Amino acid sequence: MEKMIVSKNHNLLPAARELRRNMTREERHLWYDFLKPYPVKIYRQRIINNFIADFYCHKARLVVELDGSQHYTEEGLAYDAERTAVLAQYGIAVLRFSNLDVNRNFAGVCLMIDRTIRERMGESLHK
Repeated sequence: MEKMIVSKNHNLLPAARELRRNMTREERHLWYDFLKPYPVKIYRQRIINNFIADFYCHKARLVVELDGSQHYTEEGLAYDAERTAVLAQYGIAVLRFSNLDVNRNFAGVCLMIDRTIRERMGESLHK
């Protein structure tokens, strides 16, 4: 699939900044203990189109979302499906984990993210 240029709604900048300042406990854990020091640049609370992704790796065209309980309602599931479809149009894949996944299986979440980034980049990373 040809990589498209990803548009960005600049009106969402204040909201993205606020989300960066007020990350959930699980987002902070994943960010500081795995994603921030990761050898490939990963952004937090990144604006893509009209959405704010929890974490985004541009080189791998990968969004990582941590979902709280609101994502498991009928409305939340529909919104997430729409969002995933829009991101797919840009060649961006979405990995979703529940907050419970992060709390109970942090190593497994990190392994899945690492494996997916490596696969999508088509190369192995040297840490």
